[in-house]
Amino acid sequence: MEPEGQEKAVHCSVLPVEVLHYLAPRSGGLYVDGTLGLGGHCEAILRHSAPDGRVIAFEWDEEAIARSRVRLQPFGDRLTIVRRNFAEIGAGLAELGVEQVDGILIDIGLSSLQLDVGGRGFSFRHDEPLDMRMDTRREVTAASLLATCTEEELADIFFYYGDEKQARPIAREIVRSRFPEKIVSSGQLAAVVARAIPRRFHPDKIHVATKVFQALRIAVNGELENLARILDDAPSLLRSGARFCVISFHSLEDRLVKRKFREQGDMEILTSKPVMPTAAEIATNYRARSARLRVAVRK
Repeated sequence: MEPEGQEKAVHCSVLPVEVLHYLAPRSGGLYVDGTLGLGGHCEAILRHSAPDGRVIAFEWDEEAIARSRVRLQPFGDRLTIVRRNFAEIGAGLAELGVEQVDGILIDIGLSSLQLDVGGRGFSFRHDEPLDMRMDTRREVTAASLLATCTEEELADIFFYYGDEKQARPIAREIVRSRFPEKIVSSGQLAAVVARAIPRRFHPDKIHVATKVFQALRIAVNGELENLARILDDAPSLLRSGARFCVISFHSLEDRLVKRKFREQGDMEILTSKPVMPTAAEIATNYRARSARLRVAVRK
């Protein structure tokens, strides 16, 4: 990810040193980058597995794939890119004739592309259409959810996916505000949320609509369902001794990773507590502040 407010094409992946330490890529190894994004982690893995380590990268955002192809072109056939979500890693590997790999990394945060220049309403910093689909082949958008969900359904989305304590008044105001004019832009939604919550309850350190935007994004893209699926599938895709590295960015995801790792008898947990970014990394990449890395190894 990039530092907040920076909109250049330079991409700064989170926890780069820690990822390489735990994934331990080597020459001759075969690795999966389940969330290619703009290619930062993938490039690091390819460099540290030179001269003949390979990466199969999964990404469902078409624009991210186009940009990362340019960045990673020098690695030639050491890289294979598959346009699938990380939940479909098993199916994607099977299509390539691959049964097991030497390591898997997934980073389930938004990329700087989606936040800064995606034009799909992931952020309230720009007034954009409320799309929020990471894969534009999906049918449901954030705007369609806001237009069709009941007040109770919206409140559940905001509470369970965003841990938003003001979920009910926000949902009530959305339902009241969406007729006769639908809520179709990020600016509109941010204004509705701000209006729904009394000023004394606005948080000090984040925008008042932050948790609502997070919750909608998770719902639109089925993120928790996708995460649960790969957490269940990963052990069978890993050779003995191979590592599974998962970077999450909020407690809902992290709790799921922690629980699934504990339930898997064929995996040994390497990180008793999540690995967090250093103060130095946060100083240069503010968006890394909430990153959490957990790692398990196939027995």
